[in-house]
Amino acid sequence: MISYLKGIVAGVSKSSNNRVILTLEVNSCGYDLQITTRLMQQLPPVGETAQVFTHLQIREEQPLLYGFGTLAERDLFRQLTSVSGIGTASAIALLDTLPLPDLVQAIVTSNTQLLIQTPGVGGKTAERLCLELKKKLADWTNIPGLVAPTDGPAPAILEDVQMTLLALGYTASEVSGALQAVSQQVGLTKNSNAEDWIRQAIAHLSGS
Repeated sequence: MISYLKGIVAGVSKSSNNRVILTLEVNSCGYDLQITTRLMQQLPPVGETAQVFTHLQIREEQPLLYGFGTLAERDLFRQLTSVSGIGTASAIALLDTLPLPDLVQAIVTSNTQLLIQTPGVGGKTAERLCLELKKKLADWTNIPGLVAPTDGPAPAILEDVQMTLLALGYTASEVSGALQAVSQQVGLTKNSNAEDWIRQAIAHLSGS
């Protein structure tokens, strides 16, 4: 019904249940949209213009409007909420925990250990996500501009590297960012062994 809204950022706040609410003024009308923390960090300052892609959910109590930074993120939100047991809160949490390319990759490769790093997503829910969406999302990485190729270790060792770093207490988002950063280093290839990737990622995360 509403594909996107383009207007002035009037304010951003957190509700009592820790939801992030963006108020966007469009033609002298203020729209309240629930957005991800990730989008909140990307928004321009109050008073400047932003375009937000939207999803309208109709409930008996009141309609709810959700906002996303990209069409791909909005479409993935819809895919996530189509899975039994995944509500809007869990879908938002998944999008906040992992960057979109890494979230799609985790589902396609059935990397449930990475998915359960999301608050409120347990093992059974992660397995259901992979089972129901694996085929639907398999082609996403082949669509130019939709999901950028994920740099990092070769698929054969990627999960080992991720799980080791997660076990050391780093968040899924930190692990993803570290692997992206480390992948740019000269001399470290996708086929380098897991220990090299882990060592370099820890060095990056510790700032050394």
